Amino acid sequence: MKPDNYRFATRAIRAGQQPDPTTGAIMTPIYQTSTYAQEGIGVHKGFEYARVSNPTRSALEANVAALEGADHGAAFASGVAAIEALAKLHSAGDHIICGANVYGGTDRLFRQVLSRLGLEFSFVDTRDPVAIESALRPNTRMIFIETPTNPLMHVTDIAAAAQIARRQGARLVVDNTFATPYFQRPLELGADAIVHSSTKYLNGHSDVVGGIVLTSDGEIIEGLRFLQKSAGAVPGPMDCWLVLRGTKTLHVRMAAHDRNGRRIAERLHQDPRALRVFYAGLPDHPQHELARRQMSGFGGMMSIELGDRERAERFCRATRLFTLAESLGGVESLVSHPAAMTHAAVPQAEREAMGISEGLVRLSVGIEDVDDLLNDLDQALPKR
Repeated sequence: MKPDNYRFATRAIRAGQQPDPTTGAIMTPIYQTSTYAQEGIGVHKGFEYARVSNPTRSALEANVAALEGADHGAAFASGVAAIEALAKLHSAGDHIICGANVYGGTDRLFRQVLSRLGLEFSFVDTRDPVAIESALRPNTRMIFIETPTNPLMHVTDIAAAAQIARRQGARLVVDNTFATPYFQRPLELGADAIVHSSTKYLNGHSDVVGGIVLTSDGEIIEGLRFLQKSAGAVPGPMDCWLVLRGTKTLHVRMAAHDRNGRRIAERLHQDPRALRVFYAGLPDHPQHELARRQMSGFGGMMSIELGDRERAERFCRATRLFTLAESLGGVESLVSHPAAMTHAAVPQAEREAMGISEGLVRLSVGIEDVDDLLNDLDQALPKR
């Protein structure tokens, strides 16, 4: 099939997959093999060794690429591995601009690992295009943004960031994990590559860890394929199959996450026990109009400020349906405490400068019955 000829739901279910030529199986098989028979020395059927390529992985890469409107996909063993591969397209002495409020694992990777290998990083508030422009150096090669961000739901103008990157001769990479291609397609706004933690919404069932990069840039995909082969941080076929199973229902799940997310954000916004609600779908979000322009929905991710650590802990202990756990994007609702969990590796002074307080909790709103979720939050919110 030619994915561009079909709408999102059809691509989610069909793109990158054909019935198995041997058996006619509708579902892509799990090609659980490490090597492949060759017809002659250097003559094979497109697959030679599983670190280099695997048919199940190829199906996943093609499927998610079609959803993002990209020509290519490269799957990795985790979201962090995918981000690391993008950074490794550059050399010691190159400069990367990163959003100041990104996932704590990304911050840790850049500050504590890759900076020791000679890459230079600047962390800026990418909500302000002037801040991005001001951080440029002659050796800037990549601008990396999350939008919406984890956990404060900051929104960056992707098209504006792309223009800055283009003038500089740098690449713009967008972490699209929260929005997914169902609500936001950064390549259409000028980005050069997109990265996902496929652990999250793409899989949707909290049973796999993975990452994936999507791009239409031939130089980027050539570099990523080389890194898959040379560094080896690739997913196994079962992991790829689980994500591929998840993308088949992405459009159905994301619509449900969005419905529940909007209802819950509106209710919390009206509740004085929640001092502040961070959700791009609320009209009082500082970048609500921008979010409306570049996103078609707002999803199920939000954070709320409860005032202090003690109140946050009471809330997290009291929820019954919102399970206290790391991660996000599954069909089940989760609650986390960013300062002590997802962003614990970020120094306290930097967390506080970002606005990640001890009273902040993050909600990943699942697709359970929304009235049950609302009742759970109501009984768990600490009284003033």
